[in-house]
Amino acid sequence: MTASGWHLAGVVRTQGQDRPDSPAISYGDRVVTWRQLDERSSRVADALVGLGVAAGDRIGFVGKNAPEYFEILFGAAKVGAIAVAVNWRLKPGEIRFIADNARASVLFIDSELSLVGNLQGSLPAARAFVVFGSGDAAVPAHTLSYEDLLAGHEPVDPAYVGGPDDVAFQLYTSGTTGLPKGAMLTNDSVQLLSDRSGAIFGLDASSVNLVGLPTYHIGGAGYAAVGMAQGCHTILLRDFDPAGALDALTRHGVTHAFFVPAMLAAMAAVPGAAQGDYSSLRSIHYGASPITDETLKAAMRTFGCDFLQVYGMTETTGAITQLAAEDHDPDGPRSYLLRSAGRPFEWVEARIVDPAGGEDRPRGQVGELWTRSKQNMAGYWNDPEATAETITEDGWLRTGDAGYLDDDGYLFLTDRVKDMIVSGGENVYPVEVENVLSAHPAVADVAVIGVPDPKWGETVKAVVVLKEGTEADATSIISFARERIAHFKCPTSVDFTDALPRNPSGKVLKRELREPYWQGHQRRVG
Repeated sequence: MTASGWHLAGVVRTQGQDRPDSPAISYGDRVVTWRQLDERSSRVADALVGLGVAAGDRIGFVGKNAPEYFEILFGAAKVGAIAVAVNWRLKPGEIRFIADNARASVLFIDSELSLVGNLQGSLPAARAFVVFGSGDAAVPAHTLSYEDLLAGHEPVDPAYVGGPDDVAFQLYTSGTTGLPKGAMLTNDSVQLLSDRSGAIFGLDASSVNLVGLPTYHIGGAGYAAVGMAQGCHTILLRDFDPAGALDALTRHGVTHAFFVPAMLAAMAAVPGAAQGDYSSLRSIHYGASPITDETLKAAMRTFGCDFLQVYGMTETTGAITQLAAEDHDPDGPRSYLLRSAGRPFEWVEARIVDPAGGEDRPRGQVGELWTRSKQNMAGYWNDPEATAETITEDGWLRTGDAGYLDDDGYLFLTDRVKDMIVSGGENVYPVEVENVLSAHPAVADVAVIGVPDPKWGETVKAVVVLKEGTEADATSIISFARERIAHFKCPTSVDFTDALPRNPSGKVLKRELREPYWQGHQRRVG
């Protein structure tokens, strides 16, 4: 056992002692108090010790959002182990890869997913499989029942106290450009956000905080953890359903929430959404993927509270910039700021760098965003090569995002560096084109990609989802763009589809969109 100031297990220990009978989590009709969360996480810890789990071991969690995740997260931390939440939407082979890469010694699996049979016998590091939840499936052979396991152990806290460099979370990147990598986020990096969450997110012990993103995502697990560190009441959604989320906002008197743009668009589109009573809402944070002007304006009209944009990534322990509420003025003279990600937090350094040569770019010029702060990950688990490619020797993290800083220090993101389209020597950033096309009265959703062109190398293509009951053709879409932006940025072709492929955080899978057009071509984009 080591000594430290802040540590993940200290969150539930402190709140369990100071606010034992206050609600920690509401989940459907179930309410878990801080005392119950503290005691049940201690039972998890005692059970893990009995299974031979030691400090530094990884524990796998494969399931939808549930209170059990936090019991396992804090229970593992009380032993010094690290809970690794795995995207349950992945195929069994992909889940197997992550669990094996993490060398998970125990796997907790949601009974609804019926995954045990696909994983048993293929994970040499796994000592036990534990099934939780109220699914109808019986507990498979050679597995343990979560509730039976907890009932057989006492609420004994092993009293492990982690050091500042101990790993608090190990979250795997989405893997849209390669195999998933486990970003190691330390107590030190999580503490920064937790200590500052009052100022950043406005969270305190009186807050009712809605968590709708999955807990395998930094926007779910990280956002929940910083709220819990303040003692707030977490409203946990198992799955995101637009109408259900609107109901939760009003029924629980939610004061704070974090959504990705796709969620905001879906909720604002629910019939009658704008007539809901959201008077308890103090603020909504949004981020994790680009937002169009129309989506943001519709959400602001619907909810009538403060809106704050944050930008960050798994590797930076989440948010490192914020666009403040006072900068959200759609009809004012500074409305252009709605296209920015705000300013870096005061403890975060940011540079815009030429991705080829590594030189700093002047203000206003596009390059790759590099950032340095205590929030940066310790590295990728068991992958020193990928770590060295991402973090420089002097601590700068290469984000892979393209953008620029203006004279007032606001960060404007243009796209992923890999998504930039080079057409005839001109750089085209898809998000700029997408913002323009999203204002077309018939466009419900749009993604812009680069496709091969014999003359220009690659050219701009728009993939469009039309609003129900509307009509538009490629010519009208292209003409709309040409009236508003330079011709070299405009699409030269348009495809129509029923839906864009997205990952669970709402990001469009542009690699998947591009793939059919680049088959048979030697040069591959992204």
